[in-house]
Parts: sequence; C-alpha cells; structure tokens
Amino acid sequence: MNDKETGRLKVYQVDAFTDRLFSGNPAAVCVMEQWLTDETMQSIANENNLPETAFVVPSGDDFGIRWFTPTIEVDLCGHATLAAAFVLYDVLQIPGEIVRFYSPRSGWLPVRKKENRFFLDFPVDELVPLAENEFSEVAKCIGTKPLLLYKGRTDYLAVVGTEKSVMELLPDFKEISKLNARGLIVTAKGESADFVSRFFAPQSGIDEDPVTGSAHTSLIPLWSEQLGRNKFVAKQLSKRGGQLFCELQGDRCIIGGNARLFLTGEIFLEA
Repeated sequence: MNDKETGRLKVYQVDAFTDRLFSGNPAAVCVMEQWLTDETMQSIANENNLPETAFVVPSGDDFGIRWFTPTIEVDLCGHATLAAAFVLYDVLQIPGEIVRFYSPRSGWLPVRKKENRFFLDFPVDELVPLAENEFSEVAKCIGTKPLLLYKGRTDYLAVVGTEKSVMELLPDFKEISKLNARGLIVTAKGESADFVSRFFAPQSGIDEDPVTGSAHTSLIPLWSEQLGRNKFVAKQLSKRGGQLFCELQGDRCIIGGNARLFLTGEIFLEA
C-alpha cells in the first residue's frame, strides 16, 4: 500500500502466464489506498520499464484497476490483471475464490483462482473481416501476405499458414507503428498447441509483447470458429514464451495461466 507519511509505495514484479521465472510476461503491480495522479502513474510505469504496470485500489469488496505501458495508458491488459490477482491472493492473501476488478475503460473483469491457476473473465472482441485489397499494408509489416485479416476494437489480427511461419517472421516495427491500432496480432493453427501467436505494438511502446492476455479476446473467437470448439491451449511464441488456457463462454473469454513472484520492493515518491 502507499504510505502518505513516508511517500513510499509497495511494488511487486510478477511473471504472468508461466510457472517458471524469467519467462511469461513481466508486470509490476502497485496496490494503493487511493489513486495517484495520471502523470505520476505514467511516470512510475515509464521508470519500471516493463510491458505493463497495474495500479490497483480497493473499492469495498472489489478493486479498481488501471494499466500503463512505459508510454501510454491502455484499455485492457490481461497479463497485468493476472499478476494483480496473483498479488492479492498469494501475497496479500485476500479471502475467496473470485476477485472482481473494475476498469473505467473495460468494465467489470472478474478473476477466479482455481488451484494454482488464475482465470480472467474478459469480454469477447468484435472482429471485422477486411477485404483482400487491405492485406498489402499488413504484408509490409510482417513480410508475408496474410491468409485472413481482421480488425478488432484495438488491434489488427493476421492469420498465416503455420506455427513455423509465426515463429520465424521478422516484423518491421516501423511499418507496424504506422497501423491505426494498438498493435498487430499474428496467429496460426498450432503444432505445439491448438493455436499460436505473436503480438507487436511499437505504437504503444512495446515492440513485441511476451504474452498478451487481451489479444486472446480476439484469438479465442477466431479459433473457435476455425476449429469448431470452445476450449483451447494456446502459446505465444515470443522469446520468453507463455502458455494460456482458453475457453469461449458466450460473449466472454476465459483466459487462464500461472504466475510467479520475482521481486517485491518500495517506490519512494516525493512527499
């Protein structure tokens, strides 16, 4: 919690969507008594220099949550929400099996703990198929023409041929940064999992995100339609890598994963 008298703020760094340290996606989590200014939270996220910093404030039995990359506040972040739930349950030891977060930008986001895994309950993305004449812009970004291309609420989603294609593609971050979107998801049917993906968002301050829970709100409905079922194991093929346990439930996506605590510390704010 933040201490008004000393100006100290407790911070936790968690590796999310993994059961091994030094893999998955790292996030910082600050659980506070009250909100700091937007400028201060953005400065903390920039100083942390992690893909996301989650700020959490109790509100009755629930919790408000906001997420910042080093450069911007984002509408939705999966791995930092999972990291926040991990801190509340496993470090601060709140009771119960469900914690409910409220985001001013994305509404209610429950997280259920089941054994050692945490399951996010996020809204399904709305995907719009794009015409083939729009494929060339994304082809310049990834060096190959997509088989299918969609635009969701915040991201482009490109389908390519194989898991190997996803793993070996060489993104052009300058071209990706020109896309009018939060970022670009590239995906294929998997060999080591039901489907695989990578996520690039230089325009949001992250060239390649290690594991992107929120991107799976687009991936889950896509692969449910493509594969004709609603439960999946997914992998994100970044250098750090991560595994997600996914299920489509109507207009909600259930996105599960493990987490490991890397460090705890204090941020010293000016009084």
